[in-house]
Amino acid sequence: MNTHVITLKVNGEEHSVAVQDGETLLDVLREKLNLTGTKKGCNLGVCGACTVLIDGEPKNSCLLLASLCEGKEITTIEGLQIDGRLDPLQRAFVGEGAVQCGFCSPGMILSAYALFQRTATPSEQEIKEALSGNLCRCTGYTRILEAVKNRRKYEDPEPSPENGQETSRFAVVGKSLPRVDAADKVTGRAKFTADLHFTNSLCGKILTSPIAHGRIVSIDTAKAEALRGVKLVLTGKDVPDITYGINPPRYDEHVLAKEKVRHVGDEVAAVIAVDEPTAEKAASLIEVRYEELPAVFDPEQAVAEGAPLVHDRYKNNINTRVDHHFGDVDKGFDEADYVREEDFVGNHVYQCPIEPHASIAYWENDGNTLVLYAATQVPHYLHYMVARVLDIPLGRIRVIRPPVGGGFGGKLDTTSIDLVAAIASQRLGRPVKFVYTRKEMFYHGRGRHKQHMRFKIGVKKDGSITAVESRIYLDGGAYSSYGAITTYYAGSMIPTLYDIPNYRYEGYRIMTNKPACGAFRGHGAPQPRFAFESLLTMIAEDIGLDPVEIRLKNALGPNTRTVNELDVHSCEFKQTLKEARAKSGWDKKYGKLPPGKGIGIGCGGFVSGAGYAKYRGQVQLSSEKKLEPFVKKAVFPHSNAIVKVSEDGTAVVLLILAAEIGQGALTVLSQVCAESLGIGLQRIRIRSEDTDISPLDLGAYSSRTTLMGGNAVARASKDVLQKMFAQVARVWECDSGSLEARDERIYHKDDPSKVMDWAEAARKYFNDNGPLVGTGWYKPPEGLGGGYKGAAVGTSPAYSFSSSVCECRVDLSTGKVKIDRFTDYHDCGTAINPQSVHGQVEGAVVMGSGETIMEDVAYDAGGRILNPNLHDYLLMTIKDAPEIFSGIVDSYEPEGPYGAKEVGEGATLPVLAAVAHAIADATGVWIKDLPITPEKILRALKEKSSQSAKTE
Repeated sequence: MNTHVITLKVNGEEHSVAVQDGETLLDVLREKLNLTGTKKGCNLGVCGACTVLIDGEPKNSCLLLASLCEGKEITTIEGLQIDGRLDPLQRAFVGEGAVQCGFCSPGMILSAYALFQRTATPSEQEIKEALSGNLCRCTGYTRILEAVKNRRKYEDPEPSPENGQETSRFAVVGKSLPRVDAADKVTGRAKFTADLHFTNSLCGKILTSPIAHGRIVSIDTAKAEALRGVKLVLTGKDVPDITYGINPPRYDEHVLAKEKVRHVGDEVAAVIAVDEPTAEKAASLIEVRYEELPAVFDPEQAVAEGAPLVHDRYKNNINTRVDHHFGDVDKGFDEADYVREEDFVGNHVYQCPIEPHASIAYWENDGNTLVLYAATQVPHYLHYMVARVLDIPLGRIRVIRPPVGGGFGGKLDTTSIDLVAAIASQRLGRPVKFVYTRKEMFYHGRGRHKQHMRFKIGVKKDGSITAVESRIYLDGGAYSSYGAITTYYAGSMIPTLYDIPNYRYEGYRIMTNKPACGAFRGHGAPQPRFAFESLLTMIAEDIGLDPVEIRLKNALGPNTRTVNELDVHSCEFKQTLKEARAKSGWDKKYGKLPPGKGIGIGCGGFVSGAGYAKYRGQVQLSSEKKLEPFVKKAVFPHSNAIVKVSEDGTAVVLLILAAEIGQGALTVLSQVCAESLGIGLQRIRIRSEDTDISPLDLGAYSSRTTLMGGNAVARASKDVLQKMFAQVARVWECDSGSLEARDERIYHKDDPSKVMDWAEAARKYFNDNGPLVGTGWYKPPEGLGGGYKGAAVGTSPAYSFSSSVCECRVDLSTGKVKIDRFTDYHDCGTAINPQSVHGQVEGAVVMGSGETIMEDVAYDAGGRILNPNLHDYLLMTIKDAPEIFSGIVDSYEPEGPYGAKEVGEGATLPVLAAVAHAIADATGVWIKDLPITPEKILRALKEKSSQSAKTE
């Protein structure tokens, strides 16, 4: 390949760069100029994360040859700042809450910037058109649209105004303050894992299986090893035999395949080379002979007698079976005045974070300590699993989580590249970096299980539910992942909204020869909620009740124990229903809209953190050299925090391993810290990225961070105040219980003359006692859940509740659906940061809407994914996204910090059913098999028309 030197003018500066034929501008900017604000998300020119300006016009740098850009003016996100000050558009993105994970933000901002160069006052339609090539998976686009529309407001250099629903109960909590990490994300300063470069680093690539099921007969790596630039080739025989996974009884994965492959894309070998092209070429030179075996691709086929086994250990390919009975279900149906039963299918969809997963490993201290950088949303569980597989203590591993560009459950599992990077780096003594391609993200991303669901509901004439029964088959793919937990969640969350006196759930997770499924926003619960809510609406219509009224009739209230023994404390579910009905104009629209227009209702909610961790007790290295529970029955703290005050008292550093993946964890925890200490948010710095620095937190899953992390932070902050108060009390010769901290000062509650600056109090403490440090922790209350098998799944200290109303249009001649607007009300307790709450709801609405009408993974007959890219796998763009109103009802959760509970996942659950109902209202036909495509709508309309003709 030819190499030649060109001159590129980037951000006003000229750079002489050696480029190869075929090298893209994106790779030159990132790898040779270290301008990593330009992101690599898809490499197909679809996601827009790589957008730069070429002579003022937005272009996808992944599609541009670097050699053709010589002589052109190139602007990247790093070039927008002038004299160190943010451009008004960047400030607008910060102030309007348009930044979440931040991975898409640079490209989005540059596209908007180019629009303003063309027109000073663009219309909303022009904005949407300009940004239609930039995908965002977090925000739901609403706040991005607002940021661009309100750019002019941010030309004033004064700090951006607060906005959103505020609460006056607290000083810092309840305020829509800008995210603490937003400025770094809008400038390109935020370094995601793949943005990091290390001296003497090597690149790795994984060779994957081309077949769905087979025995590995032989692997010949000679040609790959002989290729110039290749440093190491690894196969299954070169890596530990220890299995890993999520659920200890179901560890069934190897670092690289041992003897068998179980799905197309299964990891077979790894190549480490001087650069990525060399590694890719070497991987293609590895010769693998397979003995192909029969494969199974759907649950019904997989459980049939004599079907090929994906794993010998799972009889009839049943990975998990749940059989839960509560109350007397048969009697409940006998007592019902009306019973209806329907089948539903929830589709197989992927999280599709715009940032692909990446991992970098090196060993320091003469090979004694592994340092692992990873785009993970659960640093501790990654830490734990790497220790298990490599058979070394936790204390010899340091996991660092750079900013994460979205997760939604797709970055929960330990991956092959995390483990191979560590193994290869140890053998080579050099840093090793792996980055998944978008195609690899589909094969390894652990998407949502496809669920085949049968629901049956019985009600009295007045709509009171007497019994519910469900049977669900989950297509789990080739490995367990989070599947056992998913199977339990699919049943355990149904009784959390309504008074269900009798409930039966049978769940089966079936192994198939497809990529493994795992946790995806709402973790097993959105699809059963779609089915239940849809059937409840059908029943309401059958017996002549308004769908909102039947929900109000059965809705749970506060301080309730569900039929499956989950304890609900705060609960304003009824209020979310009433508010959504009023705000959407439901009473004036439902049943009164013309054909082709529809309105629908859906409800949901979720846990505020799982009641139990995936393992119990801390761990030690046993004599058998395996990690085992140290105290098997102990429930260790799920979140731990340290608050450290600077020696001069002017700054506070909050240390907690909570994972920021775009949901706003860093900001929420910082606000809790500031509120607890009685100081402003600007004094708080948070460090959450490094296991060497920050104490254990279980990460971003099960919507746990606000409640669990927040409680740990509040306790650590109060520990600091107790120490400060004791110091001040000695100075003032008073009781420390008479002191309070607020407004950056320490006050005596009963003596207005006694006031001390907060920083001065901290300095006095340091001068007499040394470092001022507080610690805090949180573990869920003991005794959560019942005593039956699987009772732990679904337990939580608190539950959220939400109601959503969808309005849509359906072209009855084509079946095309346009979702016009959503009205959502959420019970999340105290909203620590209302702007972030609305951002989470808006993102959930767009993600859930896309899942309902367009997203789906397609396979060929051999188990290969047909659409493993962001071109053929359809995501909503800003032009598809509906208008969204997000409201928060008044609520206070006693278990949460300052009364807060979750919003991130619960907001997803109402969406699917609301969209499905709106489409049914617009068309007169119910589609129960997701996604609801134009083809399915037209087919149902044709069938309805044929049936009507026959009855006439």
